[in-house]
Amino acid sequence: MDDDKRRDEGMTQRRKVLGNEWVDKSIANRNAFNTDFQDLITRYAWGDIWTRPHFDHRTRRVLVIGTMVALGQWDEFRLHVRAALTEGGFSPDDIKEILLQQAIYCGVPAANHAVKEASAIVAELGLLER
Repeated sequence: MDDDKRRDEGMTQRRKVLGNEWVDKSIANRNAFNTDFQDLITRYAWGDIWTRPHFDHRTRRVLVIGTMVALGQWDEFRLHVRAALTEGGFSPDDIKEILLQQAIYCGVPAANHAVKEASAIVAELGLLER
């Protein structure tokens, strides 16, 4: 795949996973400093990795959310939890199960923070049950 096709495929995947609103906002915030990075992640993360046929999007989302917990990358964690709930067909219970699994493999402090962050998103989206 050439770079133009990879960029186009990447943008399609990026929109499918994160939603048009997020991607449009990201594009609107491009500048001389971050444009090359945005192009890089569109072509490679989204165009090369998210288009691979082995794992479906649901599996990739689980992997990304779990990895962000493990790495403590809370901005990306919130982005992908929100996208999973709004674009990916995930339920709050799906997110909860990922975090319970991560509590064992990443540690309770990381999972505790992840539960706090995810709970805020679930509540903001009106999906929190009492």
